[in-house]
Amino acid sequence: MDVREKLAVLADAAKYDASCASSGSKSTRAGSSIGSTEGMGICHSYTPDGRCVSLLKILLTNYCIYDCQYCVNRISSDTPRARFTVDEVVSLTMEFYKRNYIEGLFLSSGIIQTSDYTMEQLVSVAKKLRTQQHYGGYIHLKTIPNASQSLIDEAGVWADRLSVNIELPTESDLYTLAPEKKKTQIVGAMQGIRQKIDETKADQKSGMHPPRFAPAGQSTQMIVGATETPDVAILDTASQLYDGHNLRRVYYSAYSPIPHADARLPGQSPPLVREHRLYQADWLLRFYGFDASEIVTEADQNLALDIDPKLAWALANRHFFPVDVNRASREELLRVPGIGAKNVKRILSIRRYKSLRTDDLKKLRVAWSRAKYFVLTADHNPKLADLDKVDLRDRAKPKHQQLMLFDTGQSARTGEV
Repeated sequence: MDVREKLAVLADAAKYDASCASSGSKSTRAGSSIGSTEGMGICHSYTPDGRCVSLLKILLTNYCIYDCQYCVNRISSDTPRARFTVDEVVSLTMEFYKRNYIEGLFLSSGIIQTSDYTMEQLVSVAKKLRTQQHYGGYIHLKTIPNASQSLIDEAGVWADRLSVNIELPTESDLYTLAPEKKKTQIVGAMQGIRQKIDETKADQKSGMHPPRFAPAGQSTQMIVGATETPDVAILDTASQLYDGHNLRRVYYSAYSPIPHADARLPGQSPPLVREHRLYQADWLLRFYGFDASEIVTEADQNLALDIDPKLAWALANRHFFPVDVNRASREELLRVPGIGAKNVKRILSIRRYKSLRTDDLKKLRVAWSRAKYFVLTADHNPKLADLDKVDLRDRAKPKHQQLMLFDTGQSARTGEV
């Protein structure tokens, strides 16, 4: 194959990996003359401040010695195969960047020969970009589980972000569909990355100048819907990863049926709204003070698909309401449906000077259609009378409507509920 044919195969093979956001890296590397992290094989990701950046997203190769049943690149699959050389990836990255097609590189790979051999190839790409091409833009490397710690340490020197995919929510799921992968190895790799990040930060605080190590942190991805594992277990795993390994993000990827799939796999993808609800619940875990065990309120241990998880929690915990916006603590305000973290900050600031009324909340553009049933304001709020009504769920849930493109984009970027 020529490079163009390889790109068609390996860019398509990389589309199943969702953990490619470039958030966390904010400046070009010192001493580099090419590339910036500010600003076919191209994916678009959002930074925390809402900027959209373009990444060259490819696999080094889609050959793989593993036989994970949910993966289109498993060894038993008859998918077309291709493999880039290290120099081809370096050249592609530089040519795409010089043409202003991309702002960074997301590089993953199937596992060939051994974990260490594959990891060496990935590290070589990043090292050549930094040292030979003087490329200072964003690089995200997928870390290979069971690779030696010395290779992971070197990867973090050249890459802005590292990630190790947890793949499936539970150890039993892995045993069923990917028995060659062990959760202990995956979590061990995450722990090694965290320890190195912590060591680097400690050295910096003590006045030393160690080499940068994965300044944008680490992330992971979980496949949703390949097994019958409920959302409560998925969120519990995510919570453990955030607490234990200080991950920047856990990405949730709805399972996509693949050709000639194992009979144990479902014949169709889960509803995409389930993936969206998991991202909203993930936001509650990270920024709203919720625990994984309290977010899921449905009897089947899955998130409700017709309403967002914060509204579902509020309906199941009506004794917590109404919340007085002029007296409540920050933690209490964060649990009100329709009031996001930014508006909580505004409310706490404004109420030092005046008592907030319903019109004030509307001017702040809180989601009044949901918040009105749960808040006490300085003036009369007639919708509070509906708080204890049996049909409150039907009253509060959003009516079916055509979403505006920009509204959807805002929700995707902020995750606020």
